[in-house]
Amino acid sequence: MDLNYKKPDIKLIALDMDGTLLNERHEVSEENRQAIKEAERRGVHVVLSTGRSLKTARDYVLSLELSSYLVTVNGGEIWGPNGELVARNMVDTEHIQWMYDLTREHNTGFWATSSEDVWRNNMPEDLFSQEWLKFGFQIEEDEIRESVLNKLKDKGVFEISNSSLKNIEVNALGINKAKGLEKVCGLLGISMDNVMAVGDSLNDIAMITEAGLGIAMGNAQETVKEAADEITGTNRENGVAQAIEKWVLS
Repeated sequence: MDLNYKKPDIKLIALDMDGTLLNERHEVSEENRQAIKEAERRGVHVVLSTGRSLKTARDYVLSLELSSYLVTVNGGEIWGPNGELVARNMVDTEHIQWMYDLTREHNTGFWATSSEDVWRNNMPEDLFSQEWLKFGFQIEEDEIRESVLNKLKDKGVFEISNSSLKNIEVNALGINKAKGLEKVCGLLGISMDNVMAVGDSLNDIAMITEAGLGIAMGNAQETVKEAADEITGTNRENGVAQAIEKWVLS
C-alpha cells in the first residue's frame, strides 16, 4: 500500500446502475438509498452513469430524488438537473446498418438504442428515421462473440465495451462514461480528481480509471477489479453504500 496515498476530496459520486447500484432484482436497496441521500445532504453530487437510456433510467432517478446531472447510454447522452438535454453523441446510421447486418450474418441477439426508443431483436423499417446512440450484441457462444468483436475492432470507428460477459456494447469512437463525466465536471466547476466512480463492467473502466477514486464492485469483471483503486462489496451486499460510507461520509 502507498503510505503517501491521500484520500481524494470527493465532490461527485458516479454510479453505474445494473450490477452496481441495482441488485439482481433491479432494485435499489434501502442501504444504498440512505447513503446516497446522506451524500447529497452533505453537498456531494450523485450522478447515475449508465448504459441505459433515459427511458429505462428515469424512474430510478425520480425515486432517488437526484438533483444533479445524468449520464446515459455510456455517455451517448447527458441530461441536466431539470431534465434538459445537455449533449447527444450519435452513431452513424451507416454503422448501425453494418452492425445490424452482422447480427443477421452470425444469427445473434441484439438491441439498439435511439434517441426515441430501445429496439430489441427487431429494427424500424427505415433506419434513417432514428438518431442512433448505441448498438448492442447479445451472444452466448464465446467463439461467435470473439469473431464479432474482432470485426468491430477492425473497423476502427467504434468505442467497444460490455455490460456483461455475454454482450458487446458499441458507441461512437471516443464516447464513454468518462467523457460524459468530464463534461459534467466542467459544468459543475470541479475536477475528475474529485470524482468517485463505482462500476462492475467494461463500460465502467474508463470512468473508474479517470476518476480520482475508482471503485470496482465485488461482483465486477476481473478486468475491472484490476483497473480499480479499491474493491467494495457486491451489488447484493450494498457495495455502493459501503463505498460511500467509507470514502465519502467517514
